[in-house]
Amino acid sequence: MGTRSRRLPMDLGAICLKNGRVRFRVWAPHCRTVEVDIVWPESRTLPLRPAPDGYFVGSTRGEAGLRYFYRLDGERRRPDPASRALPEGVHGPSEVVDAEAFAWTDAGWRGMPLRDMVIYELHVGTFTPEGTFEAVIPRLGRLKELGVTAVELMPVASFPGSRNWGYDGVGLFAPQRTYGGPAGLQRLVDACHARGLAVVLDVVYNHLGPEGNYLAEFGPYFTRRYKTPWGQAINYDGENARGVRDFILANALYWLREYHIDGLRLDAIHGIFDASSVHILQELNDAVQRLARRLGRIVPVVAESDLNDRRVIDPVRKGGYGLAGQWNDDFHHCVHTLLTGERNGYYADFGSLKQLAKAYTDGFVYDGQYSSFRGRAHGTPTRDVPPDRFVVCAQNHDQVGNRARGERLVSLMDFDGLKLAATAVLLSPFVPLLFMGEEYGERAPFLFFTDFGDPTLREAVSRGRREEFAAFGWTGEVPDPQDPASFTRSKLNWNLHTEYPHRWLLEYYRTLLTLRRQYPVLGVARKRRVQARNLDDHTLAVFRRSQDGTAAFGVLHFAAEGRVVRLRVPPGPWRRLVDTSEARFGGRGATSPALLPALRGGWAEIGLADHGAVVYLREATAAATVKQSTPEILTSESAARSAA
Repeated sequence: MGTRSRRLPMDLGAICLKNGRVRFRVWAPHCRTVEVDIVWPESRTLPLRPAPDGYFVGSTRGEAGLRYFYRLDGERRRPDPASRALPEGVHGPSEVVDAEAFAWTDAGWRGMPLRDMVIYELHVGTFTPEGTFEAVIPRLGRLKELGVTAVELMPVASFPGSRNWGYDGVGLFAPQRTYGGPAGLQRLVDACHARGLAVVLDVVYNHLGPEGNYLAEFGPYFTRRYKTPWGQAINYDGENARGVRDFILANALYWLREYHIDGLRLDAIHGIFDASSVHILQELNDAVQRLARRLGRIVPVVAESDLNDRRVIDPVRKGGYGLAGQWNDDFHHCVHTLLTGERNGYYADFGSLKQLAKAYTDGFVYDGQYSSFRGRAHGTPTRDVPPDRFVVCAQNHDQVGNRARGERLVSLMDFDGLKLAATAVLLSPFVPLLFMGEEYGERAPFLFFTDFGDPTLREAVSRGRREEFAAFGWTGEVPDPQDPASFTRSKLNWNLHTEYPHRWLLEYYRTLLTLRRQYPVLGVARKRRVQARNLDDHTLAVFRRSQDGTAAFGVLHFAAEGRVVRLRVPPGPWRRLVDTSEARFGGRGATSPALLPALRGGWAEIGLADHGAVVYLREATAAATVKQSTPEILTSESAARSAA
């Protein structure tokens, strides 16, 4: 099952031909006969002829806008599994779309490597009051000004109803109708490219949603050999799995070809099970990279994984799958627990400053040690893995939305804590990801919301959420996902960014992202040139250097009481770049010196405010004038005292 497809079926579904005809191609090995039932602009039926390997093919006169169903075995009418559009929802007819009708203006755009991305994750439905692709476009200038370089869209494949996170998608080829459908997504991607922004699309290849999921009637898309928390596992390695794999590969390539998508984020790959000789993740990445080279573009594939398995990002020559990167949940969990004190659920494995230090230097915190939450050893070592293979964050849709009441960090801590979290993420050696609204401290929750039509399913989802949260010890009323208010309450309040203290926080994010661009030593690292050491139980020093001699260090203080720390650093001079307590960021004034004088023996004192952080830089020109030595960051407990 794992061998490369002889020919990738990129022409699945209904394809507009040049001669005023439409060609249909569907994989349906479970069916004896397949017909096309055309329902608009006229009613007629087209029998499809069987083709090798379980496919049915045929063509008829028609053009874009034609609506149709497939009739299976002369009985059941179902939407096309590869529908390009579902204008009446996931139970309605498919619509023919002319892939070449849109006039792209991005001919000179070549994409962006993962290491150059500052990712901004957004949910189309709640990002603006309108909740459409088109409505995102006027906000792109603001994201560009902030310092974002890549927009990551939560899944846009067609889902039941009008509101959903997107992970219940069933029309994998059809952009959601309430967002603006195919044309809306094309206009958004084109507008992003015009502003120098890459577009990463979140895709779900571990399961399909429970409503409107008709794939099992066409072929063996699912298997009972494995289980996922979200529904039936997709059949990647069982009998007749080649057609399933080709369907998924065709979908991945479709987003590149017809929507000019610049990168894919693969949702929860720990729910993808494949014992084939070549894993589907490797085959998918290989196919994407072959097409990207053909198109002259850069298209990184990034995975979300709960496995802490380096094979995901190791090169194929080293036995890996070759993906460009993966989300590093360990980093998030370290920052979150240190800031909030929460230790419930999977947070039980975290809470130590030494763990955050390890995350900075090694990548994974759990790289083979025993996990109390899992009850077993967890993870593989990644100290030799380049930092640019990891995506880190302080907030994302999962970590916010999967709380009982969808609280963002702004509801769990003060603005000093938010600035500290931003410092930890944005000045790390990893690829940073922001969740929509965090840059100004959005106060609206991000709740879980659905719009299922089946009453039994609606009740099951609501009950499942309550049971899930019980494991975290969260009590009280859980907002009903089916209540439209859960959706409307989750929409961003764009007026907040002009108000204090939100304006100060926004200015802090802008400053950090400007510094990242100005001084590469503060950005994503391709090699391990990072040291991190806890100075006490609450204070962490992180030292970074570049090949040209430029160096920087930051001190992060995870306590509600300020302090003065005494530390030894390499020879200076060191210039302060940023202090969270500066007045321009809403503080009472910087607690650290603008220029760091070297004391006897290289020791210096730095004041830190409550939940404070400070960053210093030594220019490469300055480094050339001092004797190079091994970077060292130490502390003297006797010298530590409360900040004035």
